Amino acid sequence: MSNVDSSAGANDVLVSFRGVQKSYDGESLIVKDLNLEIRKGEFLTLLGPSGSGKTTSLMMLAGFETPTAGEILLAGRSINNVPPHKRDIGMVFQNYALFPHMTVSENLAFPLSVRGLSKADISEKVKRALDMVQLGTFAHRYPAQLSGGQQQRVALARALVFEPQLVLMDEPLGALDKQLREHMQMEIKHLHQRLGVTVVYVTHDQGEALTMSDRVAVFHEGEIQQIAPPRTLYEEPKNTFVANFIGENNRLNGKLLSHSGERCVVELSRGEKVEALAVNVGAVGEAVTLSIRPERISLNGNSENCVNRFSGRVAEFVYLGDHVRVRLEVAGKTDFFVKQPIAELDPALSVGDVVPIGWQIEHVRALDPLQQVH
Repeated sequence: MSNVDSSAGANDVLVSFRGVQKSYDGESLIVKDLNLEIRKGEFLTLLGPSGSGKTTSLMMLAGFETPTAGEILLAGRSINNVPPHKRDIGMVFQNYALFPHMTVSENLAFPLSVRGLSKADISEKVKRALDMVQLGTFAHRYPAQLSGGQQQRVALARALVFEPQLVLMDEPLGALDKQLREHMQMEIKHLHQRLGVTVVYVTHDQGEALTMSDRVAVFHEGEIQQIAPPRTLYEEPKNTFVANFIGENNRLNGKLLSHSGERCVVELSRGEKVEALAVNVGAVGEAVTLSIRPERISLNGNSENCVNRFSGRVAEFVYLGDHVRVRLEVAGKTDFFVKQPIAELDPALSVGDVVPIGWQIEHVRALDPLQQVH
């Protein structure tokens, strides 16, 4: 499912946002002209910093917020005026929202009984949903008797029990510790693969988005900056915001000297020249930001066959178990990082050393100049 191209037929689209806007005060738009198609069976993550509009977009899809303009279609029909409980959408929140006075199985039965299913159907579906999240033996416990991870599993089962066509998740793992969180990420991903349900997931954690999703939509200031599979977002960011928000990124500011086809030459502040991919540049003479991932930079002898060669002074080593981040002073910047696997690190390298570094043209992207936000 994850490799469907963007010209997917209309019957592959489950949700469409068409020109959707949201304002709370009639002036500033939290969501600006959102156009987004969500495909049947995909795991789409809305990723962005606080206040970027991702949760508001999710809440409009759920029906807890109403668009100020535009419309949202679900399976081809407008749901702008359809109340939340009639949208056939499962929801999982960060705070679980379980009913404390009901047992686990009563919590799961609730969405089924309001839909008027028979007792026999309800108990069969509840049992199946509990087994699905490996909580079959917990049916008669109350939420307070469960750990955070178990409560989150119950919330997940409750969102899936009535077999909705769409499940929305808003930071569902935010309250869990790192190990449990990573375990649940894989569980949710595998559940999605097994059930084939469409999932729209909101998070501000880029690692989570990259791990779990078929596609990720990066939000900033109420607009989608880029929507793509995780690998594309990381390797081929369309602008400086995406390059900085996803993963680690070295930035060098300069101005465009020349531009031909897919390539360009950028001059840095001290006159050094860099050949780069021209991804998002203006006219010759205008400012650009170069973006280079730390793991794409070669040190010492490995840099000899690189088109772009510099020297850097080693300022600091940051050990991270399987790899080392080496902080260098390069081209007047003091926070230039190179990521080296432990096995490839030269043990003789020490702070103060001046070493040759380099990178290939295809690994440096010329993007829009960085706005002065820090």
